[in-house]
Amino acid sequence: MTKHLRTTILFITLVAAGSNMTLLIDSAHAHCQIPCGIYDDYARIQSMLEDVTTIEKSIQLINKLSKKADAQSQNQLVRWVMNKEKHAQNIINNMSNYFLTQRIQSKQKDYTERLIRHHAVMTAAMKTKQNVDQRYAKALRKNINALRSYYPEHKH
Repeated sequence: MTKHLRTTILFITLVAAGSNMTLLIDSAHAHCQIPCGIYDDYARIQSMLEDVTTIEKSIQLINKLSKKADAQSQNQLVRWVMNKEKHAQNIINNMSNYFLTQRIQSKQKDYTERLIRHHAVMTAAMKTKQNVDQRYAKALRKNINALRSYYPEHKH
């Protein structure tokens, strides 16, 4: 990939990420913060694992398309970068707006461990935004899976 192409992609990504951040802030899909008791923690974990699958696919296609110079490939490349950003941000939003605000409480015996594990998910999601190496997506999946014991599947 040429230096000019990398610079162009970086610029478009930054502009798109900035506009996506505004949209995500305005339309965060976190559960309401009133004590309604209607939570499905397991479903949120599953949803984040779907986000990781999308990130993995995005990384695969970003790497494939970055080797091509035609306009259509470059268009698709930018779209996959934006897609990767969006799904990583979904995970960060779920962690901060749902799990950290509603599920982690200082009175829990393992409070510090839970904070560390949830923060590890957020950090791993951030790293998938910054990189196009599958190892970052694998680390993200591993960190999300580490939370599964806290949020087992159950019937409402």
